[in-house]
Amino acid sequence: MHDVQASHSIIRSTAEPIFAEYIGKFKIESIEFENLSLGNLPPIIHGLKVFETNERELVMEPAFKWAGNPNIIVTLTISSVQVTVQLVDLQVFATPLITLKPLVHTIPCFANIVVSLLEKVSKLFSRLNLPFFPYSSVNWRNLLFSLNHLLFVQPHIDFGIKVLGGDIMSIPGLYQYIQDIIQKEVANLYLWPKSLEISVLDASTVSIKKPVGILRVKVVRATKLLKMDLLGLSDPYVKLRLGGEKLPSKKTTIKKKTLNPEWNEEFKLSVKDPLSQVLHIDVFDWDKVGAHDLLGSQLVPLKLLTPNETKELVLDLLKNTSINDPQNKKQRGQITLELTYAPFRNDLESFSGCLDGMARNDSILNRASSSVSPKGAGLLLLTVQGAQDVEGSRHNNPYVLVIFRGERKKSKMIRRTRNPMWNEEFHFILEEPPSQDKIQIKVMSKRTVVGFKSKESLGHVDIDLGDVVHNGRINHKYHLIDSKNGVIHVDARWKII
Repeated sequence: MHDVQASHSIIRSTAEPIFAEYIGKFKIESIEFENLSLGNLPPIIHGLKVFETNERELVMEPAFKWAGNPNIIVTLTISSVQVTVQLVDLQVFATPLITLKPLVHTIPCFANIVVSLLEKVSKLFSRLNLPFFPYSSVNWRNLLFSLNHLLFVQPHIDFGIKVLGGDIMSIPGLYQYIQDIIQKEVANLYLWPKSLEISVLDASTVSIKKPVGILRVKVVRATKLLKMDLLGLSDPYVKLRLGGEKLPSKKTTIKKKTLNPEWNEEFKLSVKDPLSQVLHIDVFDWDKVGAHDLLGSQLVPLKLLTPNETKELVLDLLKNTSINDPQNKKQRGQITLELTYAPFRNDLESFSGCLDGMARNDSILNRASSSVSPKGAGLLLLTVQGAQDVEGSRHNNPYVLVIFRGERKKSKMIRRTRNPMWNEEFHFILEEPPSQDKIQIKVMSKRTVVGFKSKESLGHVDIDLGDVVHNGRINHKYHLIDSKNGVIHVDARWKII
């Protein structure tokens, strides 16, 4: 029942803007649905192709036909006279491209349905024995767009129309005229790269958020901190982290024997949601033995910041972040920070001023054709999706080791598998684009038996980051060096600020 109602809603939302274009023409005063029913005969799918891509999506191309028994009646008011038009004997033959994306772990396992109409191009690529991935490659998208007007064939739609009880489609020339109008309107609405996108799940609850900018934090100084040592002094340092992140905290150096430390140290943190994320600031007293004592804390919501404007804050340190806690009335000193939120250039248009504050998608080619400037600071975002056919000689407990400019980062280990799925992100905030650099990804396996650790390499790959900087993104499966059949899936992105 809900599916039928959704279909009716889509038909109404699609048809009404088209009806509106004819109001005022040919003395037409209004066009309205009197009845809208698609009948009880389902479409028949007589073929299905499934395409593999490197994205978190399922792409299908079903061929279907529908000879329905609809009851669709439209009332036209022409010069104050009402005319009833009935659609009968509707037949549709189409081969749409249906994409379920992104794939998620929540039932029904995808968040959106994206439908586009294309037929001839996919058949042409099949005859040429070429891969057809319209969403995974910028070059393929541009090529298909160039072939658009030559090769696309719209779906075939056949029907009859009764006006005042008579079938007007038998009038010479009228049938072809109406067919041409329908072909034109269908092409304007849903011919690839345009699409109809239907939301199934709330994207905010299922999507994996990517960084949209960089938060620069300069820890300037602190004053009048609590006395924690026997001599009436402290050994303070500061830890910074963003809420909602599992990344390690950033730390300043330790300033020995002072209640008024001067740091003037700068840090950069990647931001995924500037409207909701909060900067956590904790000041500790370093102790050689035992746990370090918390001197005070503070929070700064990022929505208070204006993009690309530096804001200096002098904050009172609190025992904890509970506003009503009476212990917060005790003076714990102050900390001075300078904060700058810098959105990535392709995300900047989403923000203006302070951060507090079902549709067709026509932007695929715009995203594909936008150029990425090779200059300026930015974020290297590496997502290691998974690997296939990795095999150790003694054990298979694979994890990933990412090595870049001497920095080493590890993924979680997955036990007893040759096809691990990590889906882990690694961030590298850089002052200049890594055009001349390579990043090495090693797949390792380890096992601990009676206190003895055993490690072995399952293969590695060196990725040239010049291609990532130039294209903005490389999403690819690489064959692992020193592995018989191993393949690793890596999504690398360069975002500038």
